[in-house]
Amino acid sequence: MKKLDSYIIKKFLGTFVYSIGLIIVIVIVFDLSEKMDDFLDKEAPLSAIIFDYYFNFIPYFINLFGALFIFIAVIFFTSKMAEDSEIIAILSSGVSFKRFLFPYFISSFVIALFSFILIEWVIPPANKVRLDFEEKYIKCAYRNRDKNIHRQIEKGVFVYMESYNNFYDIGYKFSMEKFENNQLKSKLVSDYVQWDTITNKWKIHNYFIRELDGMKEKIVSGRVIDSTINMYPKDFTQRLNVVETMNMQELNSFISEQKMIGSENISTFLIEKYKRFAYPFSTFILALIGVSLSSRKTRGGVGINIGLGLLIAFSYILFMQIFTVFATNSNMNPLISVWVPNIIYAIIAFYFYRKASK
Repeated sequence: MKKLDSYIIKKFLGTFVYSIGLIIVIVIVFDLSEKMDDFLDKEAPLSAIIFDYYFNFIPYFINLFGALFIFIAVIFFTSKMAEDSEIIAILSSGVSFKRFLFPYFISSFVIALFSFILIEWVIPPANKVRLDFEEKYIKCAYRNRDKNIHRQIEKGVFVYMESYNNFYDIGYKFSMEKFENNQLKSKLVSDYVQWDTITNKWKIHNYFIRELDGMKEKIVSGRVIDSTINMYPKDFTQRLNVVETMNMQELNSFISEQKMIGSENISTFLIEKYKRFAYPFSTFILALIGVSLSSRKTRGGVGINIGLGLLIAFSYILFMQIFTVFATNSNMNPLISVWVPNIIYAIIAFYFYRKASK
């Protein structure tokens, strides 16, 4: 590495850390003013507010808006270099534009690696503490509003509930069917099932069991029976953001389990998985766009470049949200929905690069 490389890397990383640190302070101040009433009403301890909530909020926020601030950092200090004619001097000394980009990509790699480390090892446990705090002191108690719940709890075993009350752990209009070789072997129907916290089993009330063996049929009924079912109350009391508390191995296992039970939210979980790779990769794309846009002097100065940069950065975030909604509410493949914005903006980045290099 040459002095030029270290000079640009220091400017890049320094501006990035400074800008994101500054905005974190501002966001915390606004967030605190918004949630102060909740903290006071529910008597949240000061230590929990600082260490359980805001301390664990910081890595989540850095990763969430890291790409945006990379773009802002690149636009800001590169425009300043262009205004001071530093870039003209660098290119006039025989350095090609491609070589000029080298320290930008080194810096982008450092930030992308840092982002991946955050996503895999820092943010999941931090989110667990933060979300537990939100459940206790900020959000209203979770209420399961799902209707007509269908699940496969084991291979060939399917359950149905009309609704589930997670406050009392009761499933209404419960039925369970067992299949072998695509043949129905037994069917249980009951008014409701309730979780017994003492025996850790389900109590099935007012049940009716129909067992089939070829042409033979056996019918059993009763008032109450205990049953061990591969189904637990926690399966019905989790918000969708529970995936934010899982590392990649846990997330893969969770997705496999949700596929087995036939969850309707598979797309949401897959989007969370694919985003963990797409977001770090976007660092390189946005950095290239930023350098290409701001490496020349403009009449409007730094302000024009920053304004254009913000427009592109926010449009990128908007595209991410739009395609996420497509994947969640339609049949669009989650992998494609997550990577389409990166592909589109990679093409834009290549266009600006070709234009700037001339």
